[in-house]
Amino acid sequence: MFFKRHKRGLALYIAATIFFSTLPAYVSPFACNAASVSELKKNILAKQKEIEEANKTKKQLQSGLSDVKNIISGLEKSKNDLATYVTTLDKNLTEIQNKITELSNLITEKENEIAKTKLELEAAIADEENQYNEMMARIKAMYERGDSFYFEAIFAANSFGDMLNRADYIEQLSAYDKMVFEKFQATREYVEICKAQLESEQELLEEAKVEVEKEQASLKALIAEKEREIEAYENDISNREKLAKEYEAEIAAQTAEIKELEKAAKAMEAELAKANKPKQTYDGGMFAWPAPSYTRISDDYGNRMHPTLHIQQFHSGIDMAAPGGSPILAAYKGVVVSAAYSSTMGNYVMIDHGNNLYTVYMHASALYVSSGQSVTKGQKIAAVGTTGRSTGNHLHFGVRLNGSYVNPWNYLSK
Repeated sequence: MFFKRHKRGLALYIAATIFFSTLPAYVSPFACNAASVSELKKNILAKQKEIEEANKTKKQLQSGLSDVKNIISGLEKSKNDLATYVTTLDKNLTEIQNKITELSNLITEKENEIAKTKLELEAAIADEENQYNEMMARIKAMYERGDSFYFEAIFAANSFGDMLNRADYIEQLSAYDKMVFEKFQATREYVEICKAQLESEQELLEEAKVEVEKEQASLKALIAEKEREIEAYENDISNREKLAKEYEAEIAAQTAEIKELEKAAKAMEAELAKANKPKQTYDGGMFAWPAPSYTRISDDYGNRMHPTLHIQQFHSGIDMAAPGGSPILAAYKGVVVSAAYSSTMGNYVMIDHGNNLYTVYMHASALYVSSGQSVTKGQKIAAVGTTGRSTGNHLHFGVRLNGSYVNPWNYLSK
């Protein structure tokens, strides 16, 4: 009769015994200081999505390579018009440089994510090991107590109420053990998904490194093609007179364009004065070196003999040979007058420093600022390239004062 009346407690005991008898040999409860099962499952789903995104990005990289042969073939029709040829080719150079920048950013991003995932994996493995050890300790304790523990816990009750309380305790203990086992399983699954994510991120990193090397090779091949065409065009004796006139016209057009920009900057200053707003002023400080990765001065400021046209030429700035993609810095604080493209200057930036003082940065592979933007001394504004009428990666750095080019060495603190 007693067993019939209190079959609930016996059922709990049997359930608990069955539960532990079905667990794998390594399983046992642990202290509940790890993430909850729901949190772990949520993290597992998030990592599965990240793995899918990594695999998707990897496929996109493999199918997005620049086809240099096709680009060069498409330029054949424009070779007779050097300005058109240069403009068309520069567009492709800029696109490839942008791809290289994106890939380089992706490499940095993946390296950071891999470091983070490694830490997450190490923490998850430590959690799994702690849970395993604590579960083993509990199983050992249960084994040492023997199967009579649950009977003793119930039948040692001092009263019927006490017995029901003990039965509830056993039921809670069983539920707790089940929850602990589920958490252990989720932790183990989380460890595996961390490993899978780490593997996918490392694969994507390696793929990005391979792709950036291919794109750099494509960029190099296209630059070499441009150099060959410009040099062949300039070395053609039949073109000599025509080229001299073209060159003079290009320089005149370039100067006219810059003068128009200066005129627009002055008009803006006049508008600010009308509105009683402060205008840009130059305080007389020395300039920062605008191409910190430069390797040499490939052409200095002043008059020179053009190497192929054999005509006297005024070189309006300093050419700083530097690796393609390396940074171009604002020499001094100011406001960007223009950040645009022309067939002679290529991608260029012009900055107003106040008091009719301007700096010009030509032949960039990429521009990182826009017209009207305020910049600080030493701020990255562009990347070194060979766009425009250029036959090698370099920065042409010019300084203009009161409407004319002046010697940049007067302002540089190198």
